[in-house]
Amino acid sequence: MAKEKTVYTCSACNASFSKWHGQCPECGKWDSIKESAPPEPNRNFSGYTGSRCELRTMAEVELAVAPRFSTGMDELDRVLGGGLVRGSVVLIGGDPGVGKSTALLQVCCKLSQKIKVLYVTGEESLQQIAMRARRLRLPDKDLLLLTETRVEAICDAAAREKPEVMVIDSIQTMHTALTSTPGSVTQVRESAAQLTQFAKQTGTAIFLVGHVTKTGDLAGPRVLEHIIDVVCYIEGRNDSRFRVIRAVKNRYGAVNEIGVFAMTDTGLKEIKNPSAIFLSRLPEPMPGSVVMVIWEGSRPLLVEIQALVDESYADNPRRVAVGLEQNRLAMLLAVLHRHGNIASYNQDVFVNVVGGIRVSETSADLALIMAIASSLKNRPLARNLVIFGEVGLAGEIRPVPGGMERLKEAVKHGFKQAIIPKANAPRDTIAGIEVIAVQKLSEALEAGIG
Repeated sequence: MAKEKTVYTCSACNASFSKWHGQCPECGKWDSIKESAPPEPNRNFSGYTGSRCELRTMAEVELAVAPRFSTGMDELDRVLGGGLVRGSVVLIGGDPGVGKSTALLQVCCKLSQKIKVLYVTGEESLQQIAMRARRLRLPDKDLLLLTETRVEAICDAAAREKPEVMVIDSIQTMHTALTSTPGSVTQVRESAAQLTQFAKQTGTAIFLVGHVTKTGDLAGPRVLEHIIDVVCYIEGRNDSRFRVIRAVKNRYGAVNEIGVFAMTDTGLKEIKNPSAIFLSRLPEPMPGSVVMVIWEGSRPLLVEIQALVDESYADNPRRVAVGLEQNRLAMLLAVLHRHGNIASYNQDVFVNVVGGIRVSETSADLALIMAIASSLKNRPLARNLVIFGEVGLAGEIRPVPGGMERLKEAVKHGFKQAIIPKANAPRDTIAGIEVIAVQKLSEALEAGIG
């Protein structure tokens, strides 16, 4: 039998070569070429994507709704796009100790009461898993457990037991028949590829637990995120009991959808009204504090933003943003100076989104500028005021999506006044709230601070 040739693959661009190179000839990245498994020329593709040579027109393709089932957590179902799809592969990432294994153990124990579920661990013993389940008081008598790190053995066991849901904790501990060590770029990619193929062929929904690097990215090759169907991150600070599960890739639903949970002594507890937990309303208005309405996935969310502007004694004043983009803060300070006649070149500026949530959309621009101006002028904004809108470089207030839904969410939480872009102003009055529609930054400053 002829010996199979060794194949070397670039972890950055996925290009393949017959011999090793220090620098990838395709993308130019150094030290990115690793040994990988040789291709299988006679692989059977039936049941994976259809017949190999069968061609169809778009009109001949039958559209069918992907079958879903609930995970037992409504907030997690929301992040996944309405539930777990059979044959899908979901990657859950997050910092150590944030609650990845705890959340998935809760899901597995709940699902095991109705369907067959297999929990595979490569990091802990079976006794440790059982101790955690009993500490969280979970119904664990029907959950199947397996301690294994070899992907081929896991697939064989799953083929015998035929679970509908399987958890791999974690993908960095898995390995295949390759010579490289577990956790390497090649092993992570090949292990994920084999598990994904198994999921598609058998219809088993698989959760993969993924480690993250110190920069917050998933450890392993970037191609890992392209192989799987859904990528979710669990976010949360060590000093906060709240956790946010955010989808950054979803082939079956909307991206940037979030689910909000609270970490308790019995595991993660769903927060049905997340706006309420992010609003720490003070008894009296304070300078530099304002409530904004952001859009997360398919729903509006009320979040408080705070700013502190203080005189700087350094040559380069500090600009610190927690929960917001640093570069956008610098840009908005320039807009505030140019079009609002409020200078901060000799001031330290600190901004923070209360509750540890991370805001990435531009609808927070106007609220951020108003909070900074309020702190600098030492003039508090109205306590029942809510603000949203994008700010352009010319000082114009641009509209944002979902303006009506944002206003309705503000009314539901008792806000009486709103400063919004003129293009988002409703045609009819909304009972319970006064809408101040503005076109320029100067108009917003006049309406909010005077």
